[in-house]
Amino acid sequence: MGRPLAIVRGVALLGLTAREVRVEAASSPGLPLLRLVGLPDAAVREAGDRVRTAITRHGLRWPGERIVVNLAPADLPKAGSAFDLPLAVAILAATGQVPIAAAAACWACGELGLDGSVRPVAGQLPLVAGARQLGAERLLLPAAAASEAALVEGLELLPVADIGEVVELLGGRCAPRVVEPLPRQAGVTGPDLAEVRGQPVARRAVELAAAGGHHLLLSGPPGCGKSMLAARLPGLLPQLTTDEALEVAALHSLAGLRSPEQPLDLRPPLRSPHQVVSAAALVGGGSGVPRPGEVSLAHRGVLTLDELLEVPRAVLDALRQPLEQGEVVLTRSRARVSYPAKVLLVAATNPCPCGYLGDPRRACSCRPDRIERYRARLSGPLLDRLDLQVSLRPLDPDALVGAASGEASSVVATRVADARQRAAARWGGGTLNRDADPQGLRHATDRRALARLAGALHGVGGSARAFDRTLRVARTIADLGDDEVVRTVHVEEAVAYRLPATRGAA
Repeated sequence: MGRPLAIVRGVALLGLTAREVRVEAASSPGLPLLRLVGLPDAAVREAGDRVRTAITRHGLRWPGERIVVNLAPADLPKAGSAFDLPLAVAILAATGQVPIAAAAACWACGELGLDGSVRPVAGQLPLVAGARQLGAERLLLPAAAASEAALVEGLELLPVADIGEVVELLGGRCAPRVVEPLPRQAGVTGPDLAEVRGQPVARRAVELAAAGGHHLLLSGPPGCGKSMLAARLPGLLPQLTTDEALEVAALHSLAGLRSPEQPLDLRPPLRSPHQVVSAAALVGGGSGVPRPGEVSLAHRGVLTLDELLEVPRAVLDALRQPLEQGEVVLTRSRARVSYPAKVLLVAATNPCPCGYLGDPRRACSCRPDRIERYRARLSGPLLDRLDLQVSLRPLDPDALVGAASGEASSVVATRVADARQRAAARWGGGTLNRDADPQGLRHATDRRALARLAGALHGVGGSARAFDRTLRVARTIADLGDDEVVRTVHVEEAVAYRLPATRGAA
């Protein structure tokens, strides 16, 4: 009869998709060496040295014979240091230092230090969530990441600080640590919409964007309030649910932007990349398994792009698919991954390179051909996906004197929450009007309103996509007015938000 085979289960991530990995270890007579098979990358191959040093430094026995470890399935690439802990447990089980049955009954993920300490890894939260999704019941993991992992329900956690505690725990000589989940972090007061002077049309567009999830383009000369309005839109959004916050936290953990001690943030994320951002940084990319980009890190929140037309056209056009489908699909030689990207895009731009086209305070110095090249960076198909297009004008000096007269963010946020609740009750599943089915929209729209919409968009060369998107905006306008039927007055206001760009304003 052959020597026993030790099996420990780990998790490999392809994007946010979890795959089970069986770490199988067996010893046999021969020269003392460790052989890893199963498409390990450099970090996984180096795990052998980390595991050997950690085991011997804790006074445990390293086998003086040949050890073969297979990472199955063999055709799935294995990357990262999260396989250190399952590899160590499998070797300890194969050499009789921990019970084979106890090792086989648990999953494991974590990195080992040379001193034997068990450390968290990037993507720890999606690894834990993936293990639960794959059917894990018990999970060995770093003690430093246990509170974060406790946010994932239905999983017995076995936190360990070092390899010695692993042996004690699996050998039944100590009880698992008690784990308290991380607290939830509620919303923090941000900049108030009441601080924005004037611009009633733009303020209304910001409210509509928040209520329906509609993408917004603000165009105007410097100093007219574009950036102020964009910065205040996240404060109008309702807090995330726990499941939504976990999904967002998993993406940030995968990108290495989240520490295990950080509370679960219920606020919608806000990402504001610089205009020199690359396509890979914006939508995701990289060699091997692509990583999430800014549009995925802003999932369920707001992505702001200031100075939109300073961004290269090829980079902007990479946003077409994410804005339309709510996800990013990235294909590389080693993997094809998808990341969620249900974002609210708020873009701001000047009407021309110098910024003063149409500004009565200062003459524009740009040649017509330069203005055309500047505007050509925003392609027609991408412009078609921006539901609300607003041209701002410079403020009257009188508006800067005296107290601000606009509504506070708290007042507008209440209307936004009510409108979102009406949309969710109508479409189900928390669907926003931005994603509503066109057929369902038509059933709740007055016939005269549909005819008015078709005629208005035909007059400005609107597309079929523009028809559906404008109708969705009209649905949001009706929801803010607590009207179950989309009427002509709602359609006319929605059409007005598409006219500035079609007349040539950026």
